[in-house]
Amino acid sequence: MNEKLSVSKYTAIGVMLFALFFGAGNLIFPAQLGQQAGSNLWTAIAGLLITGVGLPFLGVLAMGFSGSRNLQDLASRVHPVYAVFFTCLLYLTIGPFFASPRTGTVAYEVGIAPLLSENMQQYGLFVFTLIFFGLTLWFSLNPAKIVDRVGKFLAPGIVILLTILLLMVIFNPMGAIQAPVDGYVDSSFVTGFLVGYNTMDALASLVFGIIVINAVRNYGVTSKKGIMNATIKSGFIAIGILGAIYVGVAYMGLRTTESLGISENGGEVLSTTASYYFGTLGLIFLAVLIILACLTTAIGLTIACAEYFQTLFPKIGYKALVIFFAIITFIFANFGLTNIITYSVPVLMFLYPLAIVLMLLTFLSPLFHHRQFVYIASITVTFLISIFDGLVELCKSLAIENFQWMQPVLNFYHKYLPLYDQGLGWIVPVAIVLLITGILSRVSGPREIS
Repeated sequence: MNEKLSVSKYTAIGVMLFALFFGAGNLIFPAQLGQQAGSNLWTAIAGLLITGVGLPFLGVLAMGFSGSRNLQDLASRVHPVYAVFFTCLLYLTIGPFFASPRTGTVAYEVGIAPLLSENMQQYGLFVFTLIFFGLTLWFSLNPAKIVDRVGKFLAPGIVILLTILLLMVIFNPMGAIQAPVDGYVDSSFVTGFLVGYNTMDALASLVFGIIVINAVRNYGVTSKKGIMNATIKSGFIAIGILGAIYVGVAYMGLRTTESLGISENGGEVLSTTASYYFGTLGLIFLAVLIILACLTTAIGLTIACAEYFQTLFPKIGYKALVIFFAIITFIFANFGLTNIITYSVPVLMFLYPLAIVLMLLTFLSPLFHHRQFVYIASITVTFLISIFDGLVELCKSLAIENFQWMQPVLNFYHKYLPLYDQGLGWIVPVAIVLLITGILSRVSGPREIS
């Protein structure tokens, strides 16, 4: 059997993976980063590319390397109960709580908001998201090939339009490069690294990885080595396109700050830039493409969530779950894009370290003989630190002081954990625990987990 694919098949899988990743967050966050990073753009971009491109690539490879049937199967290496908790939270995060509502609000911010007066914004958002998620519901209940076909044309269309916009920005910039603001002044790399969390692509990669692996198998590749080779080559194509978009959109944002000031969110940057260079026609064209792209993403996320939760609750029908998730998504979308971004940060600060450590453990697993206590120890340490990172961000989002009971723990973390002030305090403790438990597993000899 042929275990090597042709270049055209690698490309087809790579473009499919890019289309799966490509969504609202891939545009709005680089644009906002470019505005705020200013003259420190390139160090900020370096941080963003690690979490926004490198980690999604790592997540897809981890699924291929592990041989797991799905994310819950992989996470069960820690514990079956943890596997359900982690997988549910991840699906809800990339689904109805944050990523899916964001598709509707980004589509609104880019396509509709610029056409309405200030006092009509909330009403406009309500009407638009009602129609948007009504269509999402209808397509999710009646999956049709037309959604896949439209999606195949949308991603290239947006890439072409963004390329034209970027060329205009390069040869006829809107303004001069400005000084960095906020965290980009002294910690541009770490700030960019944490901004990459907001794309949620690393979380999604743990779900999309199985889709890629199945696509490779459908081409006749069945060995673990063959699947990994195909996944790596296809993954490079996907992250290459994604990385180029990040750099281009961030540079676009960089050149708009002098003219626009710091926008409330990245959606405003895109719509204003399109309007500046191409007038109403350019704005409409960009709006149509992004609305359709966000719609296909919302449909995919709704279907994925309904299908997963039906495996947990088989007595509840698929259609009932789709309706439930569509309603929840619609409600959350009406909080507005800025609020969705703000309140997603606490969850992402908690969830991302757990996902990163699970990926790393997957690759290192053969070295410590797949011993479960290594998984448990590493994830436990990560959990105990990231849960407080999430709570701190929650207090910031609510504009309140940290809960009093948290303070002794936070004081300890600030005093003893390297990088804690940068939001990366989990790295060194996890590395130490992984080293110690890994050595113990080697000493005790091989014993694979069930």
